[in-house]
Amino acid sequence: MNKWVKKSIELAHSKGYLDKLFEIYPVEFGEPRMIPNDIKNEIQKAFEEENKIKLIEELLKLDKFPINHPYVPSLKRHRFLLLQNPQTVERISEILFSLGFDKILELSSQPKSPSRQLGYSFKQWLRNQRYPFLEESEFKKCSDIAFLEGSDEKLKKFAKVELKISLTKGVDFILKIKNKFFLGEAKFLTDYGGTQDNQFREAIKIAKIKKNNIIGIAVLDGIVWFKSNCKMHQTIKSFEGVALSALLLKEFIKENFTIQNNS
Repeated sequence: MNKWVKKSIELAHSKGYLDKLFEIYPVEFGEPRMIPNDIKNEIQKAFEEENKIKLIEELLKLDKFPINHPYVPSLKRHRFLLLQNPQTVERISEILFSLGFDKILELSSQPKSPSRQLGYSFKQWLRNQRYPFLEESEFKKCSDIAFLEGSDEKLKKFAKVELKISLTKGVDFILKIKNKFFLGEAKFLTDYGGTQDNQFREAIKIAKIKKNNIIGIAVLDGIVWFKSNCKMHQTIKSFEGVALSALLLKEFIKENFTIQNNS
């Protein structure tokens, strides 16, 4: 088993793992979403008149549709579909009417899911670790420890132009330790399946990068480190690239700096 994988599994099973993780990934529930009074009035009117298309039309104007339905995104982007698909309208409106007006407003005003803020939380935590974040010109000249300053797109461009690594999307960080570059993707995995599996695969894809003085890192936390027959855990157990908990990142940086100093 890979050294950093082994350390991460041990750490995850030690006392206070989730407590320490909260410093990196704090869970904050935002304010309820506001529903403009004019839309609220139209929703109520559609309820009273049992106007199915009008009800869905008004709810599609909101940031959050009250129910998770696979056909709603299509209706939101292409409103003409409401008139061309009466059975779909019937099915969705039946659910909405069964919930009632007050419940519809309650569901539509729920704040954003905290899980959507986790990537941003990691980047904020990383900036608080007292490592320098340098613009490209200074970053290339740096012979110590530094992170590249810039947006996901800027990091993606640097990887392609300077490191000759083509990425389908940006990474969470590019780290330089002496003469080595590390491309990192951070994920807090809260469950198995679906989107979470996709995020895991994205991180592992980055961690498979190994080219001369360029190495990929998967910074993973959450359910991935706990024993399970699920593919995610089975994959990480046998993974030979660099995958580790964010709580071990500073140790990883220190060790690599020391190794290069002594070489």
